[in-house]
Amino acid sequence: MTSSSPASAAATDFSRLSLSPATLANLTQLGYTQMTPIQAASLPAALLGKDLIAQAKTGSGKTCAFALPLLANLNARRFAVQALVLCPTRELADQVTTEIRRLARAEDNIKVVTLCGGVPLRGQLATLEHGAHIVVGTPGRVMDHLERGSLQLEALATLVLDEADRMLDMGFFEDIVTVARQCPKTRQTLLFSATYPEGIAKLANQFMREPLTVKVEAQHAGGQIEQRWYEIKDSERLHAVSLLLNHFRPASTLAFCNTKAQCRDLVAVLQAQGFSALALFGELEQRERDQVLVQFANRSCSVLVATDVAARGLDIANLAAVINVDVTPDAEVHIHRIGRTGRAGEAGLALNLVSANEEMGYVGKIEVLQGRESVWSPVSELTPTGNGPLVPPMATLHIQGGRKEKIRPGDVLGALTADLGYTREQVGKINVNEWSTYVAVDRAIAAQVASRLNAGRIKGKSVKVRVLTD
Repeated sequence: MTSSSPASAAATDFSRLSLSPATLANLTQLGYTQMTPIQAASLPAALLGKDLIAQAKTGSGKTCAFALPLLANLNARRFAVQALVLCPTRELADQVTTEIRRLARAEDNIKVVTLCGGVPLRGQLATLEHGAHIVVGTPGRVMDHLERGSLQLEALATLVLDEADRMLDMGFFEDIVTVARQCPKTRQTLLFSATYPEGIAKLANQFMREPLTVKVEAQHAGGQIEQRWYEIKDSERLHAVSLLLNHFRPASTLAFCNTKAQCRDLVAVLQAQGFSALALFGELEQRERDQVLVQFANRSCSVLVATDVAARGLDIANLAAVINVDVTPDAEVHIHRIGRTGRAGEAGLALNLVSANEEMGYVGKIEVLQGRESVWSPVSELTPTGNGPLVPPMATLHIQGGRKEKIRPGDVLGALTADLGYTREQVGKINVNEWSTYVAVDRAIAAQVASRLNAGRIKGKSVKVRVLTD
């Protein structure tokens, strides 16, 4: 059974769904009044307990589309794992966990646990011993816990596969099947994917029950994202990126490369020219990945250079521009890439570099999918428009100590404003992790703030602080 695109505008109010008054009140408090297209297309069926295959890109509101049904299925008084969400990367798992916690505030004491690689097993084992209602994790680490017997799924009511296409790309097919076989047959399965490769149908045939398929168009409002295409020689590609940055001067840019080697080369070129640029690719250690993502999200880094797999699941607010350093051979991936900018009604900029070899064929596929011709501009128009180098407004301080030391964002803010006398405007995002805390501060005062914090205290304790550099 297949359903296409969402209900009419009159049917997009959350109050039309069979949700509890407490859940509706929480949604209103969170600013969620109208459903996004994927929510309107999938929630009515998912709340009735039907299995679902939903095709939607990151940033479409899909987390809410599966979180509300799994929460509706949950018995808060039963302290057992009743929902499992599998994600391709730790970054996406962390985002999903945060969103589920926000949506679960209407219920008392719903415990959500994240199980991902790159984090010591010991702490996860201790957390699971204390029980949980919802587990969000990557397939490999979830399998580890199932094999050890530290994760029990006999009470599971809902299995969610988030970004299933990326999990298949990363070779997780057999892992997903193994996990699904350990779930009760009567569970509900919700599968979300940006694209629809063959493996999705294969997964559905193996362990889904008469799934309803919903799809919303992988398109963006024509005027929301301005796309420009530039023809270049391969040898000019990396230099052309700095020409784009100096001409358009975007406050934050996500630059996509097709290979890790290209990522490394581009970051080296940009850093040599004075840009604040960082790379994100699969081989980075988890601690390095965390630091890179924090610095980009809190406006301490101007350019994040990434491969598609590494960038999957990133949801960066107010992203000014996307640069396709290499054109992707997959037209749907192109739509997914440029959809990172121009969100929430903001204008976005997508800049594409194309060499005259096989990449022109890729552009043709993209034009067919988008239903419009590409707008080409000459590289000669790219002239510097600002005074001096493009410098991010913030810098990031790394504080040794996090949730394990009972540090909260309010403690850090208090130390900076009440104790040290800085203004709220000089302090940016504060991220408290298990063992570390990152805080963005005005770049001009970063060294001074680090020095004063090292000499002072947070929550009555001495701390070690350093400024992260790219």
